[in-house]
Amino acid sequence: MKLATRIIAALGAAALSLGLAQAAPSGAPVRIGSTLALTGPLSGTAIIHKIVGEIYVDDLNKRDGLLGRPVEWILKDDQSKPELARTLYEQLITVDKVDLIIGPYATPNIIAAMGVAQRYNRVLIHHTMGIPSLAKYDMQFPAWSVGPNPETTVPNTLFDALAASAKPPKTIAIVTSKFPSVYFMSVGAREVAKKRGLQEVLFLEWEFGNKDFGPIANRVKDAKPDFVFVGAIGLEGNQLLEAMKKIDYVPPMHYYMYPAPGPLAKLPEAQGALAASIFEQHPPFTNNPIAAQFVKEYNARAAKAGLPDNSVETQAAASFSTWQVLEAAVTATKSLDDKVLAAWLKQNQVDTIQGRLRFDRANNYGDDLMRVKQVQNGHWVTVWPKEWAAPGAKLITP
Repeated sequence: MKLATRIIAALGAAALSLGLAQAAPSGAPVRIGSTLALTGPLSGTAIIHKIVGEIYVDDLNKRDGLLGRPVEWILKDDQSKPELARTLYEQLITVDKVDLIIGPYATPNIIAAMGVAQRYNRVLIHHTMGIPSLAKYDMQFPAWSVGPNPETTVPNTLFDALAASAKPPKTIAIVTSKFPSVYFMSVGAREVAKKRGLQEVLFLEWEFGNKDFGPIANRVKDAKPDFVFVGAIGLEGNQLLEAMKKIDYVPPMHYYMYPAPGPLAKLPEAQGALAASIFEQHPPFTNNPIAAQFVKEYNARAAKAGLPDNSVETQAAASFSTWQVLEAAVTATKSLDDKVLAAWLKQNQVDTIQGRLRFDRANNYGDDLMRVKQVQNGHWVTVWPKEWAAPGAKLITP
């Protein structure tokens, strides 16, 4: 990458959160369209992405907007339904005639939006696509830094952390929703666990949208695993733990793939729970002044919105990074042309609050930047790898 181009990307991101004085934007707004699951089973997490988008757009408009023009975010509710997301993205492009689009929340909805983007040759930058192999469209770009093969790399990072703990597990139970991305990761974890010599004592699936976790809790209890891998998304992890509480069962060690971060952290039964992370609001992440400023703003807005946990973590960081990638591409190219933006992203890297993102590997994915976090005293803290751990934090085992 040319040094000058890399600096352009960094300066665009730095101006965002540091609020550098610039001329007020003017002229016709740059209209950016997207959907989020503002209602339905995914709404507990999608609200995070809504707050982040509002923060970013407000900040852009306090500066120079995009290309000197104000930014208008056209947001619609896809109700957690991929088929509705598809229809709404069609509307955004053909009826609302937005200049740019940005991805929704959750893999099935992103895939739906991606099909529309491909039909109209539009760039789609997205933040939570969990199955890279399905991202075949050449002009889609992920800010979810799981790498091209997360079904292998993410479980290996988790099992590395467990192997280095004071009490490495020998047996594992894997219980998972059939929601595509978490099921994909759970099957991958199953294969990785087998290769690493863990004995599988239970593998159990449930339909996404399931409300009765009692039978699942009983099966886990009867299996007596050392470690429980839960392929949960949204509030499913909370529901499973609440079902376990009713039968007086406490999992010895437990991991949740894509939980609703705030509700899980604040659940007493979640003490010691593990999850994947790309960012938590503690050093060394917050040594980045852009990240520190974003944390401050998000904490205030999330608290005002009544979220159970107003901390910045994986979901918020991925969402913020998506907007950073979009701004960097527009700023560097001085263009809103989708093909120009796509060409630039393929050739350059973008500094974000989670790390440097690149888009030059399979299906435009880059490096796996996932870490492991744990609920400790009602808060998420990074515990692995050690160089990213919160000051003084280490993985706690029963």
